Amino acid sequence: MKPCVVLCVVAGALPLATKADVLEIQAVTENVWAIVGPLEQRNPENLGNNATFGLVVTDAGTVLVDPGGSWQGAEMLHNTIRQITDAPVTHVINTGGQDHRWLGNGYWQAQGATVIASDAAVADHKARGSMQMTGLSQLIGAGLDGTAPSYADVSFSSDYTLDHGGLSFQIMHRGRAHTPGDSFVWLESADTMFTGDIVYVERILGNGGQSNAKSWIATFDALAAFSPAHIVPGHGHATDMATARADTYQYLKNLRDQIGALLDEGGSILDAPGIDQSAWAHLIEFDSLAGRNAQTTFEQMEWE
Repeated sequence: MKPCVVLCVVAGALPLATKADVLEIQAVTENVWAIVGPLEQRNPENLGNNATFGLVVTDAGTVLVDPGGSWQGAEMLHNTIRQITDAPVTHVINTGGQDHRWLGNGYWQAQGATVIASDAAVADHKARGSMQMTGLSQLIGAGLDGTAPSYADVSFSSDYTLDHGGLSFQIMHRGRAHTPGDSFVWLESADTMFTGDIVYVERILGNGGQSNAKSWIATFDALAAFSPAHIVPGHGHATDMATARADTYQYLKNLRDQIGALLDEGGSILDAPGIDQSAWAHLIEFDSLAGRNAQTTFEQMEWE
């Protein structure tokens, strides 16, 4: 069965709404797609799929970047993929440790797919999986039914190359970013970088206890060195490097610069939410996350 072949459409084309308008299909370049989830919190409607996923259609089946946030979320994602191609999903790449980056693994493994993740991501899945399942039970309710933690079939330390359908996917882990095991996926033949949660656009990123703003900046630099024409981010629509840099890299730099100045002035963690982050106030979830990001960054930098 051959996959459907879609003519090249530039990133930024109007996405096609899918069932219930929960997921959007965005063409990135020839046979490369972003499947864009909502930017809001996890809820029973999105089934934990409040993130962006990547899809590459090849002559030997499709490669999915990130599996969905639950078994039912993965099934929703699969129904969306069927609007693009009837080819099977043969490989799933977990780009990090957030729930939507791995808790749908079991669904895809039941379909016969091979799941790939960094060693650090698998360790994070095992460390935080129970907590994530508890949190999801509160957020998506019965939408969690059928979900059980399921880990990668193939793991790697820093680099892994998947050669499939005549394409070469370079999967690279360069250090902690949003989560300890974050990886990016470089598809040179399509000039496309799948970033997982290393890049957020349209929505403010979350610098949580599992994150590290300093190494996140270094990891961003590592993927930016490839100068990709197309970025499929972890949140938001497929975009270009300039937008990724503005919404993620510059935000992280500002956090560290502002907190560094606050520390030099003898300020406390209680002062951290007052730093100037106004240049990013247009991003979704700014009001709920900006202050928390500042305090977490203060904690990270206090002992550097």
